[in-house]
Amino acid sequence: MIKIQVPATSANIGVGFDCLGLAVSLYSTVYFERNHQKLEISGCPLEYQNESNLIFQAFVKGCTYLNRPVPNLKITIENNIPIARGLGSSAFCIVAGLKGASAWFNAKLSKEELLALATEMEGHPDNVAPAIYGKMVASFIDQNNEIQSVSFNVNDKLQFITIIPDYQVSTQKARAILPSKMFYQDTTYQIGHALILTKAMEQGDLDLIHKSIVDKMHEPYRSKLIPDYQNTKRICESENGTMYISGSGSTMMGIVDNKENAIHIINKIKKAHPNWRVHHLKLDTKGATNELVNIDNLTVNIN
Repeated sequence: MIKIQVPATSANIGVGFDCLGLAVSLYSTVYFERNHQKLEISGCPLEYQNESNLIFQAFVKGCTYLNRPVPNLKITIENNIPIARGLGSSAFCIVAGLKGASAWFNAKLSKEELLALATEMEGHPDNVAPAIYGKMVASFIDQNNEIQSVSFNVNDKLQFITIIPDYQVSTQKARAILPSKMFYQDTTYQIGHALILTKAMEQGDLDLIHKSIVDKMHEPYRSKLIPDYQNTKRICESENGTMYISGSGSTMMGIVDNKENAIHIINKIKKAHPNWRVHHLKLDTKGATNELVNIDNLTVNIN
């Protein structure tokens, strides 16, 4: 049996719209094993327990790329990444399926191959790149339709608070609400702030993060789709933290540089919104991993 573990990812990070993302220590796991029938899936809603399941589709894509037959398969999913909340739920499925196929045939697809295949399925690399590589990753698709990506270190003292409301934000609405044009002045603002933000994250300079993360490209518009955005931001800033919309929302990500402030923010959020999910996380530095699991539940790392 093959075990694949994939971290949740958070795209944009304020000013890094559609090109910057990071992986955090919230993980989902998929197990692949041989089966007596063509396909058996558990651990997800009934409507996804068939060949339309994104994990299975990614597994099939991996088999096709490797020119190998698709085996009879049992897929067991342990998912901690909520759907349609801006934490890379589709990236998790795609990366898990592709990496599962690679491990199944001992093909050990390179991370570059995984990224290319995952981006074909996802349409953009901002979530799949950190899901594969870990850390914080900037990526784009060049004029030759090849993905270029660069990983950045994030200072160990930075801590992340994943604030997940009990409602979704439609990706379609989040895209539709954005303006179709930007002025050169705003574009220059974004570029300068994004460049400084990556260095501030590396240095762990929370004051500089707070100043450079302020976005003009999407958050002023998407925040209108999150009724609790302003109050949540005030809570984070009251404890010397900063906050941004994760992906297209509704999840909001707080950043602090000490455990005490993180706990205070979490307690305030839970008091204001008892039904929300809140996680105190660190940066994930490994990305997706795979293991062989034997019948005695002993594991051998085969990354």
